[in-house]
Amino acid sequence: MQQPIIIQEAKSDKDILIAEHFYKMWIDIGIPEDAIEDNWQEIILQFIDNARQNLFYKSFLAEISGAIVASISCQIYVGLYPTVIKSNYRHFGYIWGVYVEPQYRRQGIAKKLTNTAVEYLKTIGCTRVILNASPLGKPVYQNLGFLESNVMHLDLIESK
Repeated sequence: MQQPIIIQEAKSDKDILIAEHFYKMWIDIGIPEDAIEDNWQEIILQFIDNARQNLFYKSFLAEISGAIVASISCQIYVGLYPTVIKSNYRHFGYIWGVYVEPQYRRQGIAKKLTNTAVEYLKTIGCTRVILNASPLGKPVYQNLGFLESNVMHLDLIESK
């Protein structure tokens, strides 16, 4: 019998766990450890603190049998260029750092977490939610109605 998945908002005392999950996410998608800054935890914690203060940041946890097995973060997306479009037309939310411990994958946990984050972003007036999907995550998000966009990239360095 499958144990129930409990989704709850993470408080600031769980920021270190969120940072660890974010680190593990990069390792899982093939980023070599030596490519990650030595002070990754400090960088992530500062980012979270700033996002919490300025960008309506929230994170959510998935718990099974008392163990935290997954997390997700979301916030207002500040964009990469000047915001000239009125927020009632373009007020984006951003989901990042979705991580599920390997032994708990393919149980619908990422889907539940994503739906929770989307609902939160709706409550703060977001008109669209965006995220960057890993190859493993892409089908999860497509099944939730996320569409591929016109984002393009050009690699200027070769990967090792």
